[in-house]
Order: sequence, then C-alpha cells, then structure tokens
Amino acid sequence: MAQKEAYLIVDIGTGNARVGVVTPTGDILAIKRENVQYYADTKYEESIYFNPEELWQQILRLAAEALADVGEVRIKAITATSQREGIIVVDSEDRSLLGMPNIDHRGRKWEKELKQKDRVYELSGRYPTSLFSAFKLIGLRNVYPGLFEKMTCFMSISDWIQFKFSGIPCYEHSQASETLLYDVERKQWSAELVALFGIPSGVLPVLKQAGTVLGSVLRDVSQVLQISAEAVVVVGGGDTQLAIRSMAPSSNDVVIVSGTTTPIIKMVNQYEKDEHQRTWTSRHIDESHFILEANAGVTGLNYQRLKEIFYPNEEYDVIERELDDTSHSMCVASLGSLIADEDQPLTKGGFIFNTPVSHQLSRGSFVFSILWDIACSIYENYKFLCDVSRHDEHYIWACGGGLESKKLRQFLANLLGKSIRIRNTYRQASVLGGVFVCNDALGVENIKPTLLDETFPQDHKQFEQLYEEWKNARKTFKQIIT
Repeated sequence: MAQKEAYLIVDIGTGNARVGVVTPTGDILAIKRENVQYYADTKYEESIYFNPEELWQQILRLAAEALADVGEVRIKAITATSQREGIIVVDSEDRSLLGMPNIDHRGRKWEKELKQKDRVYELSGRYPTSLFSAFKLIGLRNVYPGLFEKMTCFMSISDWIQFKFSGIPCYEHSQASETLLYDVERKQWSAELVALFGIPSGVLPVLKQAGTVLGSVLRDVSQVLQISAEAVVVVGGGDTQLAIRSMAPSSNDVVIVSGTTTPIIKMVNQYEKDEHQRTWTSRHIDESHFILEANAGVTGLNYQRLKEIFYPNEEYDVIERELDDTSHSMCVASLGSLIADEDQPLTKGGFIFNTPVSHQLSRGSFVFSILWDIACSIYENYKFLCDVSRHDEHYIWACGGGLESKKLRQFLANLLGKSIRIRNTYRQASVLGGVFVCNDALGVENIKPTLLDETFPQDHKQFEQLYEEWKNARKTFKQIIT
C-alpha cells in the first residue's frame, strides 16, 4: 500500500509553538503544541528574548511526536510560518545567537533619535516603533556591541526555521515588510532605509517568494525525524498572511485574524498610504496583493490568560453557555488593546464594576467584558481602515482561535453592521495556509475552502449603551497613565 503523502508545517506564534502533519487536501493528521519559553533581559526597560537552539530542539521534539502519532506517512514538503516582527541573528558559522520576538521592545529607548519618521513610513508602510525589527537591532547594537558585530545575517523566525531545515538563508517578502528596512511598494530591500538605521547591508538575506521551493531538507535533519531526504523545504511567510491565504478572500475583502493579536486587514491591489500614518501596508504572500492593516494589539493572549484564571478546567462551550446567562451591564473591561490613532498602547487596564459588589457579578461577567473589549477594539480599528480605503461589501471574513466564540462573532456583527463569515479553515488558519503554499510550490491543486457559518447583525440598543460604557472605561485607564 502506498504511503499517505503529507506536509510538515511549523507555526511559531507569540504564545506557543505548533507543529502539524497535514495532507495536501487540508486534513490535519496530528498537531502538537507547547508554550514558547521567554526570558527577560534586565539591561533594557522592556525586553523579552528566547534561546533559538532551545526553540529548535522544541520544534524537532514536537515534529517527532506528531509524526509518531500519524504512523506511516511520506513527508513531501516542510514549511514554516511565524509571528511577524520577530527575528533571530546568526553568525558566520551559522550559529543562532539570539531570538527577539515581536513582544521584545529593546529598541524603544532609541525611537526618538530617528528624525525622518515620515520618510520611513512612506517607504516601509508603517510608522516606525520598537515593535519592528530595525529597532531591535539598534537596541542590540547599543547594549551588546560585541554580539552585534558577530552577526552576519538575521532572519524572521519562519525564515530561520526554514534555514535550520535546509541550510539556506532567505527572507520572505511578507516578513521583510516588518523590518523597516524594506521598500514595500518596490518589493525590495531599501538602501535608503538601511542607511537611515545604520544597519550593515550585508546582513540582509536574499529575498524569496512564498510558495517557492527553497531547497531540500538537510540529511541529518531527515535522519533525526526519519523522513524522506527527498522532502523539500518551501518558503512560507508571516502567520497573518498565511491565515488570510487559507480563507481565500477576494480583492477588497476585509479579514479579521483573531489570534494572539488581532490584525484587521483589507486585501488591496496597490500600495495604500494613510496621510495620518495610522495603518500599515505590507506585501501579501502572493505576487499581486498588498494587505492594508490596522491592529488591535494583544487581544487573544489576554483572553487566553484570563480564561486560565476564570475557567482553568472548562472548555470554551462551557463559557459560551454561561455567557448566555450573564447580565450584560455587570462589568466593563479595557485590557490594553491598540487603537490606530493613539500614540501609545494602554499599559494599564482592568475591570470596572459597581460597588458594593453585586450578587449578579459572576466569572461570566468578566469574560463577557473581555470579549466585548476585543470586539470594540476591532470596531475602532476597522473604522480607521475604512477611512483609508472604503469597504462596501456587506460581509467580513474572520479566522483564528478567538472566533471559536460565537458570542464574539455576534458582538462583531452587531458593532460592524456586517455579517461575519467563517470558513472551514478558520480554526487552524495559519497551519492550513502552510498547506496552500506547499501545494503552490509542488504544483498541487488547492482545495477550495467552504463557508462554514455566517453571523448576521442584530439590532440591540443595549449594545449601543455598552459601547459608550466601553469608551468611557478606556478613557479612565488612559488618564491613569498620562
């Protein structure tokens, strides 16, 4: 009997590492996950790092466990996707020196030294902050000059994973969009931006297109995982872009990706600039599209961590049932989400409820307010997105683990005044996006994802009142930090 063919997909998010074994038709045979281990660097005010070799061993272990679960399969291709803005620096002997995730802000202290912010926005498509890779490199250079001098190359996390599998360094275009060193409109590294940030041009790897073959898997890696040495390594991309790919949107569609953070993106055919510099424009993983984005920040991670407090042993369906019985006005939350026109994110947040504490206040009240905070933050950012590029469709696509909550989907439909559509790929969207790019690279026809559910707006005056309460709560917490 012929072995079943499958792909090995590695997905490194902000919160966890996942490795899946998936067929070319999108059947997930096995998926293993663990939290990514981070460490604080006390030489900076706000710096988080990870050990790349620890992450690589974790990936190999998860891959071996997933492969053991599925039994006899033939791995045809391997690809990776990851959090955007995260990078890993490598030396001349291909040693991985340091991993800096998207939540690392070691460059924040030096943001004010950059004088040509308007020019950086014009070329890179995003207002320059310590979120992006160039400032991580500046922070590294200023505090660890010896380590910086050893660097001969840096890559996004997904490109580095592909490098570990193949031995070939590269930088994929959607990931390069997050560096502040890439000309998004011209689809190339920018000599002007590289000079502005003082980064040696020699550390920039060659750019590669997602969905192309990078090379063959290294023999020692194939032996460790006991997979065919004929397996190829395929160029993946940013987790947001791969998640979008699995939803198969059309030009001018809007997609909400509810993961650790919540990007709200619009598929556009040309480079879009916001005169107020509130939105980002990036390359998509295909040849023709850009993605215009506003981002609600760390929303899904908040929900995940607070679920562990309020519902540590229950599944999400238990939460949904309790939310149906929750009094809507018991509690309002503001938990540090991003709004596109604000200069800085909220760094203080919490819950507001009446005192003395009501007997009606329950754990469901807190989770209700968390989901409402996420929905309102998405709504605010969607409005700014529409200011830049009009959106006339009566529906919005959505994907990511956060959308498992029917309550969140209903909140979004009510606020946005549009139906919320999910496809059968929505739960593991970035992993399944990896299947699409592997199929593209191997010339395999992709399956068409199907509509799974559509949530329509409901006209509830109580939600208009809740929206005003949420805005007031956010103002309260903003006053605390100003």
